[in-house]
Amino acid sequence: MSLPGYRRMPRAALLARVEEGRRLLESCCLCIRRCGVNRIDGERGWCRAGADLRISGFGPHFGEERPLVGRRGSGTVFFSHCTMGCVFCQNYETSLLGQGEDLTPTGLAAIMLRLQAAGCHNINLVTPTHFVPQILDTVACAVREGLVLPLVYNTGTNETPEVLRLLDGVVDIYLPDAKYADDRVASSLSSLPGYVEAMKANLVEMQRQVGDLACVDGIAVRGLVIRHLVLPDGLSGGCELVRFIADDVSQDAYVNIMDQYRVARRYSPEERVRSPWIERTLRPVTPSEVNRVVACAREAGLHRFAD
Repeated sequence: MSLPGYRRMPRAALLARVEEGRRLLESCCLCIRRCGVNRIDGERGWCRAGADLRISGFGPHFGEERPLVGRRGSGTVFFSHCTMGCVFCQNYETSLLGQGEDLTPTGLAAIMLRLQAAGCHNINLVTPTHFVPQILDTVACAVREGLVLPLVYNTGTNETPEVLRLLDGVVDIYLPDAKYADDRVASSLSSLPGYVEAMKANLVEMQRQVGDLACVDGIAVRGLVIRHLVLPDGLSGGCELVRFIADDVSQDAYVNIMDQYRVARRYSPEERVRSPWIERTLRPVTPSEVNRVVACAREAGLHRFAD
């Protein structure tokens, strides 16, 4: 088995990334909101994350794409807080309310090693953007203790270029969401203007770093897996997004076009007035809506799809 990127990186280079990440926390610019707060001194920005890692759970996970799950599961760590404010979030209590447990990098490294000992095929970091500096510190700790699993970076895809530069050569598998093709919808449903441009740039950069998905005996070892959750009434702009992926990322990209959208909660009258698109999200997505995006993807030349 080939070593993951962080194991091939000279230790001095990895520690330099840790230091650079800490500097980013002094004027936080990890996501495109660029709050600029000093998290080292206890300030908190939009996501409400502080200087300490915070997780809501961990364990072998079997609900991811088949190349990630394999036979023994993806070693998943779920981080608390989030840089996006999706009105349809299924994990509202942890992502937006921040429920969870604080950990040191040493503590998280121990969890990673437990997942490795359990036989998981990778370490899957879910919603990690706002904790990238601490994650780098964790990886540096875990390397000393023998971590050898590929790192999966499972993200909503609103990182700044500074963050992706830190992750270059550290992350083996990128698992980004391509959520929206229209910034008006991104702003309304996820409280994040400017998302579309950042997401597209990030997908291109992730592809440059790790390339198309590569597997050994059916298990992912390196590469890019792109997710798109189809929303009702064409709100997510799936056909436009798959054409972008085919034209600007790779026609060999591994894509998961997902039909799991469900109405997460009841919305207040104030929320319905504030977001003209919320009324269009109050029903499940239909099979025909999903099939249309799949057809668009095939027409665009994409051919590697999640089961």
